[in-house]
Amino acid sequence: MRRRSLMIAVPAGLVALAGCGDDKSDSSKASDSPSPSASQPSAPASPKIVDGPLPAVTAGTKFGQKPTVAKGSGEPSKDVAARTLITGSGRTVAEGDYLVADFLGQIWDTGKVFANSYDGKKPLVAALTQGQIWEGWRYALPGKKTGSRVQLAVPPAWGYPQGNPEQGVKATDTLVFVIDLKDAFNAKSSAQGKKVPQDDAALPKVGTNTDGSAPSITVPPKTDPPKKLVANYILEGDGEPLKADSTVLLQYKGVLWDTGKEFDSTYGRKELISFSLQQVVKGWGQGLTGKKVGSRVLIVVPPSLGYGDNPPAGSGIKKDSTMVFTVDILAAM
Repeated sequence: MRRRSLMIAVPAGLVALAGCGDDKSDSSKASDSPSPSASQPSAPASPKIVDGPLPAVTAGTKFGQKPTVAKGSGEPSKDVAARTLITGSGRTVAEGDYLVADFLGQIWDTGKVFANSYDGKKPLVAALTQGQIWEGWRYALPGKKTGSRVQLAVPPAWGYPQGNPEQGVKATDTLVFVIDLKDAFNAKSSAQGKKVPQDDAALPKVGTNTDGSAPSITVPPKTDPPKKLVANYILEGDGEPLKADSTVLLQYKGVLWDTGKEFDSTYGRKELISFSLQQVVKGWGQGLTGKKVGSRVLIVVPPSLGYGDNPPAGSGIKKDSTMVFTVDILAAM
């Protein structure tokens, strides 16, 4: 049986309340991001992807600009209409990726905007998987490159098949989206920051590879662990600093100071994880607050800020263990 992450498997774990990839703890308003149940699990079969019709983008036509979109004219397609307005040159998006995207969504018939990330200057970060995003996105966006602007018209069956009263969307509404694909991450993603010297011989050394494989962690032999929290850049990114209540998307690996034995890793599970910094052990919350998106961070968590004398059952972590982590901060959600 595959070993589950300590991050989500046990109440005493690093994330006591979060679910797999669930960002419900995020405090953004419903109008700024899609509902987690945007598309129903019983969604219909794969739609046909067609080129139109699509209403004109009349202003804000450049990538990253908030677009103004005309009201739909005539009857929308019964299929998902998709058109690349600006072709990017970044990595190719695949189903299952976490997308970082600015977007505007409006109703075909009325032109009413029901969702918009531009005004809050907080891009959507969501998994391109069933139940996490509109089904129309899931089918139309794979194969597009980051840096692209894509326009969609999504019929109800692949949008809100039961409507969304909070956003003023009826079950019969076709949804129009303009989407700026800013970035995409998967299980092979790494932080891409600038290398920072690791000069302290009393601290573990962390690998600086950026190929998506797990960085090495070498604990110094015959050295006592630090009594206080350590949170040092290994690769320093240039993104926004995390806040104490940020929700983050990341890769990580954890080992024990005493033995160097790995006890948990997203790399081994080949899946990213997201959670709020308010839902983690104190060492993580304190250590990651203020660190920049795009960074790799060494965190050494003393027992007083970790599990103390109550480690998770079956974790292989003994009482009063010092834990050592390498954490790649991929995005803030």
